[in-house]
Amino acid sequence: MRLFFGMGMLALAGGLLGCQAPTPVRFHTLASPMAAPAAAAAPASPTPSAAFLIDVLPVGIPAQLDAAQLLVRQGDSGVVALDGERWIGPFADEARGALSAQLTQRLATTDVAGLAPPKGQPVLRIKVQIRRLDAWPGQQVRLDADWSLGFAHEPNGARLVCSTRHAVPAGPDYPQVVQAQQRALADLAAQMADTARQWERSRAAPCARPGPGPQQQS
Repeated sequence: MRLFFGMGMLALAGGLLGCQAPTPVRFHTLASPMAAPAAAAAPASPTPSAAFLIDVLPVGIPAQLDAAQLLVRQGDSGVVALDGERWIGPFADEARGALSAQLTQRLATTDVAGLAPPKGQPVLRIKVQIRRLDAWPGQQVRLDADWSLGFAHEPNGARLVCSTRHAVPAGPDYPQVVQAQQRALADLAAQMADTARQWERSRAAPCARPGPGPQQQS
């Protein structure tokens, strides 16, 4: 009798465990809400439109960043892939989409990637290679990237090549970590937009200086 009672309790416990809801998965995006159109009144000094279109090429990423899960660092060498925290799309697509949205807003222009650009309008091609995008929850996000830009119509193929090393403070929660990654890409886009406007005026222009904050440019 005790044996049957024990088996019944085990079956009941197994049934209760089987009825527990699975842990929900949170999905994140690198697209910053800063790039969304503001619902409030228009700013007093709207951004002047650039005299060129842009073509943001596919963003290169290291193989270790090509994961569906959010990756966070632990100490100097540990990395954890968080199954409960995932990207809404492929990481490289997320990075390109975030940079494209920021650049089109900051330059007040259009990204014609994958489209036939209108005749007679110059197109600035922008290539980005992310070297690292490491995240330490409660500490910082570190972005290292190399990038270049040049006008597609110029026969000599002149291009400006720049590098960015950038750190952004990050909160302890995973959504705060993603927000720090969004800010890092937004800051990179701001530097790229400033450089693009200077490059349009003069092919001798250097890479624009990064904005204020704990960052360095090489």
